[in-house]
Amino acid sequence: VQLVESGGGLVQAGDSLRLSCAVSGRTFSLTVLAVAWFRQAPGKEREFVAAIRYSGGSRYYADSVKGRGTISSDNAKNTVYQQMNSLTPEDTAVYSCAATPTVGLPYRTGEYNYWGQGAQVTVSS
Repeated sequence: VQLVESGGGLVQAGDSLRLSCAVSGRTFSLTVLAVAWFRQAPGKEREFVAAIRYSGGSRYYADSVKGRGTISSDNAKNTVYQQMNSLTPEDTAVYSCAATPTVGLPYRTGEYNYWGQGAQVTVSS
């Protein structure tokens, strides 16, 4: 499974941004994936943002983004998205997507086997 993020950049507080994670691999293997977004701010540990079953349906959000973020998947485009609204400088971080074959929606870093290279999101005040 290969993951490539895009959509990061510099935005202002209050803006919205959509991150994309292109997912590739054997078709059969993709249907059993959970895909998640994590973020790591300077000097802080990587933290969970949201997770989704790649085939669609179940979603799980961290409290820090609940109500401001939406994770979605588009199987036709082999892409998982993370929409973030009402951004604040505290959202500044490197955002990475991760995937793992599983039946649930893990939220711990160590439970994910595949990682993208990350995309920088910087929110100015």
